[in-house]
Amino acid sequence: MPLRDWPIQRKLTAILLLISGLVLVLTSAAFVTYEVVTFRRTIQTHLATRSRILAANSTAALAFANEADATEMLAALKYDPHMVAAALYDRDGRVLATYPVGAGADLIPAAPQSDGYRFERGRLVGFTPVAQGGNQRLGTLYIASDTKAVSDALWLSGIIALVVLAIALLAAYALGAALQGWISAPILALAQTATAVSTRQDYSVRAPKFGADELGMLTDAFNEMLGRIEKQKQELQQHASQLEQRVAERTQELEQRNAAMRRNAAELLAVNAELDAFAYSVSHDLRAPLRSIDGFSQMLLEDFAGQLGDAGRDSLQRVRAASQRMATLIDDLLKLARVTRTEMRTERVDLSSMARDIAAEIQRATPERQVDFAITPGLEAQGDSRLLRVALDNLLRNGWKYTGKQPHARVEFTAVDENGGRVFVIKDNGAGFDMKYADKLFGVFQRLHSTAEFEGTGVGLATVRRIINRHGGRIWAEGAVDQGATFYFTL
Repeated sequence: MPLRDWPIQRKLTAILLLISGLVLVLTSAAFVTYEVVTFRRTIQTHLATRSRILAANSTAALAFANEADATEMLAALKYDPHMVAAALYDRDGRVLATYPVGAGADLIPAAPQSDGYRFERGRLVGFTPVAQGGNQRLGTLYIASDTKAVSDALWLSGIIALVVLAIALLAAYALGAALQGWISAPILALAQTATAVSTRQDYSVRAPKFGADELGMLTDAFNEMLGRIEKQKQELQQHASQLEQRVAERTQELEQRNAAMRRNAAELLAVNAELDAFAYSVSHDLRAPLRSIDGFSQMLLEDFAGQLGDAGRDSLQRVRAASQRMATLIDDLLKLARVTRTEMRTERVDLSSMARDIAAEIQRATPERQVDFAITPGLEAQGDSRLLRVALDNLLRNGWKYTGKQPHARVEFTAVDENGGRVFVIKDNGAGFDMKYADKLFGVFQRLHSTAEFEGTGVGLATVRRIINRHGGRIWAEGAVDQGATFYFTL
């Protein structure tokens, strides 16, 4: 497990042990180093003292080149177990005597070296001058001692340091385990309180305070935060209950309104159905008498024209014109009723192709008038093809009709993209209209021009609006007098 995932008690104990161990190791290292350095100086001092004593006692042997005396004197070194070798050199550097007797070159240097004491090859060696009267140098004393005493001292110091380190670490662990609770207990209490709050969503729980230190301040701040959250939760619960009550009241009101709207809608549908049925039956019932009026008027004109006179013939012509106009109105009412009653069948419709067919029919029916129909290709929409054909037919014929007084009549059918949707446009350069009467354009029997200027019944645009509404779209118009009109619709 990584160190960051350890429990806080283990972390605190580990930190205490690490710090204590580091301090003890550094202290022990300093202690051992001091002991070793001090002991080396001590044995070096002892060896120097012994060398000077031997050198003082060797003056007579070197002065008379008495090898026996010199050998006997060096043989006294056998009582020191740390002495490895010794030798006396005369003033010419020749070996006079050695210890042990007959020592080889591996123990005794072939010639004396510079005076002094030094550690080399695991031994402490020294070269001491032998002089008589302090002036005349008779030779050199070489002496070598092993460093076993230093090694023994080092091992002893190391063992002592390890024992002390182990005892100190055990004591530090015991104290750390006992004292870390002063720090970990408040933190663990905070963690347990936070867990309890998170699990039970109970903000009335409070963390115990163990002291007035920083952890105590943290506990106070944590408990204060819990108190604020508890208060806010109570306020939210109150607001939520009030909101639920308001939602229930508004829901009940909306249900009542929806029920009333459904009743009104059902009544409206029934009324519309009755009106459509009434208009349909009235239209059929009125057709027969109108045909009779027109037929008998025509018979009178053909059979009794000479007896009627000019005034009679003019009156009969007016009767026939009125009955024919009434028949046209009835036909338009039938179309309007049929648009309302027809069941819709939605499909993909090529409006451009449909508009070209309508324009060709208009041109064939009125070859004496040439109108420039500009139809953008590729215009398609989703809808009922029969109803959309009726709407396009009315709009295109409307443009054809109101451009009758223009020498270069033009009717355009195109589309533009607006607010992420497709808007279809039919524009003409005809008589136009005053925008203050725009709200009357799509009303039944509403006309902005007299029949003397342009013939019509005022039902065509009302039929178009009903078709567009049934497709979920909308229609509107813009225009100016003698500057043409533009109709926009969406599907």
